Amino acid sequence: MDMPASIFSVVGAPANSLDFSMARYALPITFVALVVMIIVWRLQRLEWKRVCEALKQATELRQRLEVERNQAQEEVYRRLYEDSELDKEKFQFQAQLAEYEKYSTLAQLALGAAHGINNPLLGILSHLELELKSASDPDQRWEIEQCIAGTKRISATLRGLVNYARPGPLVLSNLSLHRLVTDTLGFLEGQPALRGKRAENQVPEDLPHILVDSNQLSQVLMNLLINAAEATPDGGLITVSAKKLTFVDSIEICVSDTGCGIPPDILPHVFEPFFTTKPGKGTGLGLSISATYVRRNKGEIRIDSVLQRGTTVTITLPIRQEETHQVREQSEIVV
Repeated sequence: MDMPASIFSVVGAPANSLDFSMARYALPITFVALVVMIIVWRLQRLEWKRVCEALKQATELRQRLEVERNQAQEEVYRRLYEDSELDKEKFQFQAQLAEYEKYSTLAQLALGAAHGINNPLLGILSHLELELKSASDPDQRWEIEQCIAGTKRISATLRGLVNYARPGPLVLSNLSLHRLVTDTLGFLEGQPALRGKRAENQVPEDLPHILVDSNQLSQVLMNLLINAAEATPDGGLITVSAKKLTFVDSIEICVSDTGCGIPPDILPHVFEPFFTTKPGKGTGLGLSISATYVRRNKGEIRIDSVLQRGTTVTITLPIRQEETHQVREQSEIVV
């Protein structure tokens, strides 16, 4: 029994010594390893912060570049738009310049025609009035009266042409629209353009009177009726109607026909001076003068047309105008 105990004591002595030696070296190694791990962790953390900061700066730089790029694009678009607007204004200016040149030509033609025709027209009118005084036959007197009326219409047309080229003050008067349409249709009754066509006055007699330049409105109606007659085939119908607009102190006048209509590509140009669809027959001034007269009387004019079905010209005029126009007496002959 004594031998095994001594054996164990001899063998155990070196084992305890080895464990102590290992423990003496393991502690510093562990401490060093821990310090190294802490240093590595801190270095990794610093590197991670640096990477994150660099990534943040890169993101901010990209966003700033995108903003600058968008601003540069907007500037390019703005400059392109400004260039486009300048080109548009240049085109409009050139178009207005062309219109002014037309008006200048029209003014010269109107003044020349007025002075050239006025003196012979005075002589014709004086002769007709003398003939009327000496005429006793009713039919003959009627024919002379029609000639006098036609001479005065020529004078009014010339005066209108001069006023179009060199506008003067309006001569306003309270006007019965029904009577004006009746007189205008009566004057045009014997005109070749209206032969074979029906022209009806559908203007109510109790329509309120309007304050307007009667000569100018009469000229507008004549121009519209003649245009309608020339566009309407035999057997067609031409009507003049009017009504008071609801909630507005204005009158709406419509001149309608059952004619050939106006092509859509031509419709926007019908009010332009010298524009005509009847080369060799028309001057292209009728609708232009009519639009000018309507606007001078504070009104509006528009045209609606359908091919092969007809055309309607709508005029809107105020019942009362502001008394801002100088009223003067109208002479029968242009001076």
